Amino acid sequence: MTHSDLPKLAYLTGEYPRASDTFIQREVAALRACGHDVLTCSIRRTGPEHLVGPEQRDEHARTFMVLNAARNPLRLIASHLRWMARPGRYLKALKLAWDTAPKGVRGRVYNLIYFLEAGVLAAHLRDQGIDHLHNHIAKASCTVAMLANALSGIPYSFTIHGPDIFFEPHHWRIDEKARRATFVACISDFCRSQLMCFADPADWDRFHIVHCGIDPARYAIPPAHDGKELLFVGRLAGVKGVPVLLDALTRLKTGHPDIRLTLIGDGPERPVLETKSRELGLSDMVRFVGYKSQAEVADALGTSDVFVLPSFAEGVPVVLMEAMAAQVPVITTRIAGVPELVDHGASGLLVPPGDAGALSASIETALADPDLRKSMGAAGRERVMDAFNIQSEAAWLSHLFMAYAGLCAVPGKRPEGD
Repeated sequence: MTHSDLPKLAYLTGEYPRASDTFIQREVAALRACGHDVLTCSIRRTGPEHLVGPEQRDEHARTFMVLNAARNPLRLIASHLRWMARPGRYLKALKLAWDTAPKGVRGRVYNLIYFLEAGVLAAHLRDQGIDHLHNHIAKASCTVAMLANALSGIPYSFTIHGPDIFFEPHHWRIDEKARRATFVACISDFCRSQLMCFADPADWDRFHIVHCGIDPARYAIPPAHDGKELLFVGRLAGVKGVPVLLDALTRLKTGHPDIRLTLIGDGPERPVLETKSRELGLSDMVRFVGYKSQAEVADALGTSDVFVLPSFAEGVPVVLMEAMAAQVPVITTRIAGVPELVDHGASGLLVPPGDAGALSASIETALADPDLRKSMGAAGRERVMDAFNIQSEAAWLSHLFMAYAGLCAVPGKRPEGD
């Protein structure tokens, strides 16, 4: 099969590119390497704080911004007049927007706005010759994708992550989105099972496991594993459990006065966390350094001895994959799909969420045993190489796009032999 035979794809999410969602960038790049032409689309324009490296700036420059286009009255009207030429389909799509809106006036208004955006997006996709639209994050942007499909007939699929989408499944109508999608990519078996709770059993066969992945070659040089450098990477938001990590450090600082923690990331809780760090007397041990590029995160992993992620809720964290690929032992919480990535005692240590005592004990265990850190690092890299390699996962996703375009047989939940 030649590259010209492959479906031409469009990718849509709420904000693209974002420093916190580099896994989407990697997936797009890997699909392009597979031969797909991929047009990237974003509902909103990404803030400058997310354009932290050349990859983000390049992707930002080539991405179609839906809201920007929809704010042009002439373009908005022309796009919808185009779809009104088929009044039956247009009215069905408008009814879909109304029927799937969250309860209340606000919900109706927002879904009508998404309908207006969908008309502009659908026209752009048709003009670009797009064969298939894929969405990441099954919230508002997926509503736009579903409505663009209803207007234009361009098939769509989406990747569902969790956990927050499963807090309000009826609000976001993931049942209807899954019913209308050609297929759904679920990032883990746990995620797939949560979607199955709300979707019609008749749709379950179209729910496939597609892992988020990384490029292990970016993390080829193992760290020294002989110091007391801890690393956290993530949004500084309540769900990440950083206060628990700071509490754990207070339990460790007497016995380990030379321990250091670097927090890469930013978010709404940063000022509160910085204040808490000072109040706990951790200012000399803790550094808040903000968002960093993919290359800078890789460099930070190369000088870290233990990676810590004390989250309360997750899908399957990509930052854990990055740390494991860098052969940095990971300590994280036993939640959601995390045990599908981290094998407790072999490739990392799992602790109960919210338990500062258990977290500090696990950090102390790792710091006290260089051989354990080394063996967990090696096992972690092997696990990522085997099942979370972006090249393999993108090839699998490409196969799904081709299968649902009728170019090959529709496969099962995961590739054969996986």
